Amino acid sequence: MKLVPTLFLSGAADKHRRWVALAVAAQVLFILLVAGAGSAISSYGRAVVLRTSPVDPRDLLYGDYVTLNYDVSQLPRPLWRGSEAPRRHRPVYVELRPTSAGYYEAVAVYPAEPASLPADHVALRGWIVNVWRQGLQLRYGLERYYVPEGEGRKLERRAGRQPLLVHVSVAPWDQSRITRVEIAPKPAERP
Repeated sequence: MKLVPTLFLSGAADKHRRWVALAVAAQVLFILLVAGAGSAISSYGRAVVLRTSPVDPRDLLYGDYVTLNYDVSQLPRPLWRGSEAPRRHRPVYVELRPTSAGYYEAVAVYPAEPASLPADHVALRGWIVNVWRQGLQLRYGLERYYVPEGEGRKLERRAGRQPLLVHVSVAPWDQSRITRVEIAPKPAERP
């Protein structure tokens, strides 16, 4: 009689161990996929440089960061290429082209991903934050750049009146991530 309950418990314990092992494996796989996705954006993405200026660099929970205000965040309304009027909270694709100064500028804003672009152009996905008669305000999910403790204010001071150059990797599957932030060289320093 004691043999039956022991076998029953042994099977239940074995089943429980399998569920725990499966749950741990799923968590490890999730972490690896998140890390791999970030790495894939940098590896397979197209490098783009955007001009910006820093704002307010402190968050009590996450430490120092620099809030970035990109030149391509406020765009004139004539760049809109949709048949319907732009609306808040809608995804958009901003066509960027390289300039002779070394950074990218906006050429057009589309309500859907453009079918084709010139070889040196890139489509950066964003969202409409605000619409007014003369323009659009956009966000890209790249507006915060976290820096080591104490570096936020230093970066803001060093930037002074110079804009920052933000290196962004734009993946073919519409994700983007900041890879580096630097102070733009003065015009005389450019090669």
